[in-house]
Amino acid sequence: MSYILQTDHLSKTIDGKELISDVNVHVKKGEIYGFLGPNGAGKTTVMKLATNLWKPTTGKIILFGNVLEPTSYELLERMGSIIEFPTFYDHMSGRDNLQLHCEYMGYYNKGSVEETLEMLDLSDAANKPAGSYSLGMRQRLAIARAILCKPEFVILDEPTNGLDPAGMKQIRDLFKMLCTEYGMTLMISSHLLSEIESIADTIGIIHHGRMMKEISMKEIAETNTAYIELVVENTKKAAYVLADKMKLHNFKIVDGSMIRIYEQGIMTQKVSKELMINEVEFTSIRQHTETLEDYFLKITAEVGKSC
Repeated sequence: MSYILQTDHLSKTIDGKELISDVNVHVKKGEIYGFLGPNGAGKTTVMKLATNLWKPTTGKIILFGNVLEPTSYELLERMGSIIEFPTFYDHMSGRDNLQLHCEYMGYYNKGSVEETLEMLDLSDAANKPAGSYSLGMRQRLAIARAILCKPEFVILDEPTNGLDPAGMKQIRDLFKMLCTEYGMTLMISSHLLSEIESIADTIGIIHHGRMMKEISMKEIAETNTAYIELVVENTKKAAYVLADKMKLHNFKIVDGSMIRIYEQGIMTQKVSKELMINEVEFTSIRQHTETLEDYFLKITAEVGKSC
């Protein structure tokens, strides 16, 4: 397996407070890796360590097959990033900020600045001072800077902050294109699980500074728990019909009025018809498929119970 980024039992403590502990992350080459966790879970800490902004207390970081050291400049040259709140020279135009970044990076590919400005829909604002940009425009400029030098690996901390729904879709499509057409590997943190669900190949869930789960979206889909959710007036009577009349056994009474049926291959029409025949009143019946949000909440809830 070819990994762009691995962390080996990574921990970070500041002023006696442990921010992350024993974190193992595996980002495969050529994928979009969604890094998920509640606020304060440790996502940004891991990203700061992976970009050499912070140094680990214990453990190590392996980038492109090499252990990251304080002087690993050649590895960092192969990366782009947004960490927390991006800053710019506000008196300089958006275009000049990007050109200056090319100078820093020693990247002199003619036309790359204009191409990247166009990708991020910033061409019309390219000559305006970055200080006059809205939050959404600054975020676009930050993404432009992160991908400008065609890095092999891009780390993006909440990259869609400040963008409207149309802008989010545009950026989502851009990330997919960077992965498929340019061969970039992306590690993206976000609190918008629906955004990650639509683009990620693999997700990692971190909670209370500890890595809880790494799993591919394909695996989640294959193990997805689909069920019929039924709201009835009388759960005892409904349960009797399901068990005795329909011979179903894989269902659960969730509360005083809700039943979830996990039986494979059963259709909502068949359930509703049987309930009506047996005069069981119900107010709603619907097919439910577990989303990434459902999966995330289940994993973090399990952690909470075990703590």
